[in-house]
Amino acid sequence: MPMPHFGALPAVLVSLSLMAGAGTMAAQAASIQAATYGTTQDGEPVQIYTMTNDHGLVVKFLSYGGVITEIDAPDRNGHKADIVLGLSSLHDYETIPNYFGAIVGRYANRIGGARFTLEGHEYHLPVNNNGNTLHGGTVGFNKAVWSVTTHHEGNTVGATLSHDSPDGDQGFPGALHVTVSYTLNNRNELRIDYQATTTKDTVVNFTNHSFFNLAGNGSGSVENQILQIDADRYTPTDASQIPTGELATVAATPLDFRQPTAIGARLRSGFQQMVYAHGYDHNFVLNGSRRTTTPLPAAHAYDPRSGRTLDVLTTEPGLQVYTGNFFNGTLVGSAGTVYRQGDAFTMETQHFPDSPNKPQFPSTELKPGETFHSTTIFRFGTDAS
Repeated sequence: MPMPHFGALPAVLVSLSLMAGAGTMAAQAASIQAATYGTTQDGEPVQIYTMTNDHGLVVKFLSYGGVITEIDAPDRNGHKADIVLGLSSLHDYETIPNYFGAIVGRYANRIGGARFTLEGHEYHLPVNNNGNTLHGGTVGFNKAVWSVTTHHEGNTVGATLSHDSPDGDQGFPGALHVTVSYTLNNRNELRIDYQATTTKDTVVNFTNHSFFNLAGNGSGSVENQILQIDADRYTPTDASQIPTGELATVAATPLDFRQPTAIGARLRSGFQQMVYAHGYDHNFVLNGSRRTTTPLPAAHAYDPRSGRTLDVLTTEPGLQVYTGNFFNGTLVGSAGTVYRQGDAFTMETQHFPDSPNKPQFPSTELKPGETFHSTTIFRFGTDAS
């Protein structure tokens, strides 16, 4: 299919139609429904929510961790498949440490040395990744049961998830009130809006950790799927995957996705950054001004086999792409197949890793009286005209 050239893209990507082949899909009205999913080990009830738009695109998520368990999207012939990796039970989501589909916070990605200094005070965080803090610590937002309020306006359906993180939670200062809204519309967009306030100076960085496979959950490797990222630079890391502070060019490296490139084309490169990460697990510095309330194009993915596409737009300055490098064939997913390295990729929109310790990076500081806002859009389509 013809691939977008980011330099020529307008501020909002043209949506690719999902209606080709729609004869195989039953027309239905947009809806959001809730059902009982299970009970946590601590005895808290968990609900599963199913959002459906008029075209039959389905997004399912849990009140536990805001986990997106399933996204059912049609291929070029209208046949639907679940395009995110998932797990089989609430117990698996509680105990398997891969953040499948979850809201990640208080601080997505890594904080070096599990510490940072803010306003002259040093804060110590849990160590859970090679001497560092990863994704908010040992009990991050992915482990919380969120309060959920649903809404349905016309052909748009959605839900607002709320969570209160107390002062000192996982070592972070300030009582934090967080809302995350999932909204599904008839442009086949899943919009995620993050908002937070604090009682003390703190740092925040949120993302969604869905693992995508546009050919379908359980279909095998994504190495032949095509990726394009609007980024001329990335943040290189040391051996423990903490950024050095440099913004390095992607040119002449395996991280150059400025032109459409198969994910597997350079996945096994001996380039030192790829060796450190065991594949792709890198933060891309998105081009253009990101100090805007309008989500800008960030990345485009395409599966030649099914024709499915995924466009990512965001207000965030960074995009972490990860290829499931530690899936080793011992984990059985919701499709009944084992997950192996390269069976999916993430599109984690975010501020940069270790920003609290890198003053040259975009700030992640949030002060009392301020409100943090961030928006990411996942737009699903096909190559059918």
